[in-house]
Amino acid sequence: MDESFMAVTILWSFLFVYSLLGSLDFGAGFWAMIYGKNQHTNASIIANRFLSPTWEVTNVFLVLFVVTLVSFFPFATSMLGTLLLVPLGLGLILLTIRTTFMVFAHHVHKFHNTLRITSGVTGLLIPAMLVSILPITLGGFIEMENGYPQLLYSKLLTSPTTYMHIAFGLSTELFLSALFLSDYAREASDRTAYHTYRKHAIWLGPLTLGIAILTIFTMPPEAAWFVQNTQDNVLPFIVSIGFFIAGYCFLLLNKWIRASVLCIILQYGVAIYAYGSAHLPYIVYPHLTIQQGFTNSTMFYQLLIVYAIGLSILVPAFIMFWRLFLKDRRYVRPDN
Repeated sequence: MDESFMAVTILWSFLFVYSLLGSLDFGAGFWAMIYGKNQHTNASIIANRFLSPTWEVTNVFLVLFVVTLVSFFPFATSMLGTLLLVPLGLGLILLTIRTTFMVFAHHVHKFHNTLRITSGVTGLLIPAMLVSILPITLGGFIEMENGYPQLLYSKLLTSPTTYMHIAFGLSTELFLSALFLSDYAREASDRTAYHTYRKHAIWLGPLTLGIAILTIFTMPPEAAWFVQNTQDNVLPFIVSIGFFIAGYCFLLLNKWIRASVLCIILQYGVAIYAYGSAHLPYIVYPHLTIQQGFTNSTMFYQLLIVYAIGLSILVPAFIMFWRLFLKDRRYVRPDN
């Protein structure tokens, strides 16, 4: 296997984990805001119980993704830093605000409502900022001036594909979080919250799939290479849809919610790797490929050893975290 391909696979794997955890994290914040004052369901309590320990883990994988990008593709950071300064900068500002409230608001009761609103609003704005990066890499929104890349903001902000990507990102976030929280509520034996989140997952699932398909038809002409790669490697996308249908059927059966969650995670994993495969060999089309941004072989293998050691510590810690906060009945069901 080519070294640059190995590196981008590792990087894409971290992106998959972060996007999955981020969807659960930001989505839980949104649902906690929506049901914060609803006295007829414990949906907000369930969302906050899940959210309290998990937002810190999500940020760990964000840092890990950025460090991996800079380490494996140091010659790509200059162009990416120039092009993505505004969306990433705004996203980091919102993430800082959200994190600050997460740290301090639980200790000051008068800021509880502010935390709920901040978490909910940023739970939509941050993913929107991050997902808006994807259309930029497909081509048509960059102009080279004197050898320096310039992002065409007016073209980006008036392009239908930008808003379809954002709509897909937000619908995915809400669907995944509603589905997972329904399983989490079932684990907590909270029937009202379970039915609330399951109801949302049922209508958000087909909506997300529909938006994903429509997004392909809004690609700019410059992204024809990506559409062609998608058509040439359509099998993984078909497999992804198969996992979605299986997961959605389990969701409708009402007694197989855990199987539904597992199928949807598999569906999302296959889809994101298929998307990444169709994007190769470009990081930013047509100006930057993975080979152009890649570090040297010696540095790559040294970094590989470091990451192997780091993951040997991180993975057991993550498993322990899962068992402590997401499976331990003393936390999941504090009233029992």
